[in-house]
Amino acid sequence: MFFFDVHTHKESLSENVFSVENKYPNSTDFTKPFSIGIHPWFIERENIAKELLIIEEKLQNENCFALGECGLDKATATDFELQKIVFRKQIQLSEKYKKPLIIHCVKAFQEIIEFKKELKPHQIWILHGFNKNLQVAESLLKNGIVLSIGAAIIHHKKLQEVVSKVAISSLLLETDNDKVDVKEVYQKIAAIKKITVKDLQQKIKRNFVSLFPRVQSRGFF
Repeated sequence: MFFFDVHTHKESLSENVFSVENKYPNSTDFTKPFSIGIHPWFIERENIAKELLIIEEKLQNENCFALGECGLDKATATDFELQKIVFRKQIQLSEKYKKPLIIHCVKAFQEIIEFKKELKPHQIWILHGFNKNLQVAESLLKNGIVLSIGAAIIHHKKLQEVVSKVAISSLLLETDNDKVDVKEVYQKIAAIKKITVKDLQQKIKRNFVSLFPRVQSRGFF
């Protein structure tokens, strides 16, 4: 049974971990399952058009699972209006190529929801690294945004309370840039939900396959 890591910046060394590696337009290795996008931290006005063309090309790669991470971040120096322009363009590419959207969001949850309501996308949006309160979680879930939980669950008491109240069907799991093994994330959430790790693996697999149905038909595992 596989452990699914929907968003990571590193290659897993475990045979039974299926990872979607985050890539950037200047990345070079696309031989394994990946997502690709323009992160709001790294937006450079003069490179946007070129990088969007690269992303559009890579979205057609058979190993591309999602567009992202991309999104909005009010804590970075990047002009927020420019962030919104670039985010909108990536949403449009997500729709054109029918790829789920992996979202980075800092202090801009309302704006993310406003985009969702305005554009009414058909592709699933995944809010990666979620670590906020139940009110924010419920607002995102109400608007059809899936929550991806990472290493913060291990020690973040309020996040543990959120996960205890949120349906597993609304969750994905990840490691992002953290050194933690995704299996530790599974173990913690299984304990919170009072189920076995194997049961959690089955449920997360169901979520993952529903978002990325070709993963089985392509024989990735």
